[in-house]
Amino acid sequence: MNIVILSRNANLYSTNRLVEEGEKRGHQVEVIDPLKCDIIIEQHKPTIYYRDRYLDYVDAIIPRIGASITFYGCAVVRQFEEMGVFTIVTSDAIQRSRDKLRSLQRLSKAGIGMPKTVFTNYSRDVEEVIEHVGGVPVIIKLLEGTQGLGVVLAETKNAAESVLEAFNGLEARVIVQEFIGEAKGADLRALIVDGQVVGAMKRQGKEGEFRSNLHRGGSANVIKLSEPELRLAINASRALKLPVCGVDMLQSSRGPLILEVNSTPGLEGIEGATGKNIAKNIISYIEKNR
Repeated sequence: MNIVILSRNANLYSTNRLVEEGEKRGHQVEVIDPLKCDIIIEQHKPTIYYRDRYLDYVDAIIPRIGASITFYGCAVVRQFEEMGVFTIVTSDAIQRSRDKLRSLQRLSKAGIGMPKTVFTNYSRDVEEVIEHVGGVPVIIKLLEGTQGLGVVLAETKNAAESVLEAFNGLEARVIVQEFIGEAKGADLRALIVDGQVVGAMKRQGKEGEFRSNLHRGGSANVIKLSEPELRLAINASRALKLPVCGVDMLQSSRGPLILEVNSTPGLEGIEGATGKNIAKNIISYIEKNR
């Protein structure tokens, strides 16, 4: 098959691993920068032009679309879909997962456990917002934040009020969430391929850090998920129609709670922690469905 990885950086670990495993299995694998693609729209002939050629020979794509290029990146994925090319995640599913509010609304409807969450239209009644999630401390998150950026722990009402006023002044959309203290700065990442968990790790934030992101100095270790955790991860991926994704969960006194679902999860942390060949699983998924 001719497989295209949509990535802005061919040297990233995840991109390299996917190229390596695809070529091992006899496929032609090409890395293409989605921002350098021209989308050509005409009657009965949707096409994509990249540098000096039309991409009319592609059998499957692997979107590695960063949050900063979601709009154009998804437009490119959508064009491939219109051309009948198989994609491991659809443009609609990527956009759903990138919108934290939209994804939480969908997960809530599916009956999936999550921290109490409030979204308001620049409300000045901070005390009421805090009470809705059970009081301080609270987590305040930018809707567009990634890798732990735009996430603040407000331990007092005064701190929460200051943070919300600052975000409101910038006209930045935020959600306020219940703080799960018993998680102790750790979360679980389950990697889903073909709707099944193929690897899981526990990420622990560094000393004094409530965020567990590896980009912020956290550590990761392999973990065996409990049955409730497995069910939550699989149900979350189904609810957002993401057959390949990373599902982040918190361990709480009332069971596992969804944190977020990542439509383009990195492979370095999960492969390093588990020793599993996740890139091979993704290529196999394409082979099975193309």
